[in-house]
Amino acid sequence: MQTYARARFVRVSSRKAQLVLEQIRGRSVGEALATLQYTPRIAARLIEKVLRSAVANAEHNHQVRDLDALRIVRATADGGPSLKRVQPRAMGRAFFIKHRTSHLTIGVSDETTTTTPAAPRRGSRARPQSRRASSD
Repeated sequence: MQTYARARFVRVSSRKAQLVLEQIRGRSVGEALATLQYTPRIAARLIEKVLRSAVANAEHNHQVRDLDALRIVRATADGGPSLKRVQPRAMGRAFFIKHRTSHLTIGVSDETTTTTPAAPRRGSRARPQSRRASSD
């Protein structure tokens, strides 16, 4: 059974969060928590809270008792709205600062095989042959 947890409007950019999420995607929950505990990034603390929430949701909502069987099947960081600020600079100029936010989503599952299809990668379509090669 797949269970999700989501933290929205988190004050970390989605690029920085994706760096941490790549390390734990596809791992078991125990390995992921151990990895997050020793990852020296601010995003790791926030992702750890979301992962613990997803485990708690699996325990409460679906009565999953074997936590060693849980694996991370989905881990994404989508961009949220930016907080726009203005910093005054020399000679009357203004410097714009964007404090980026993100939406963190983590999905855990106790199933051994997942039925979610992989997203198609960019540029994976078959390219048509050139006309010059087909006319010979």
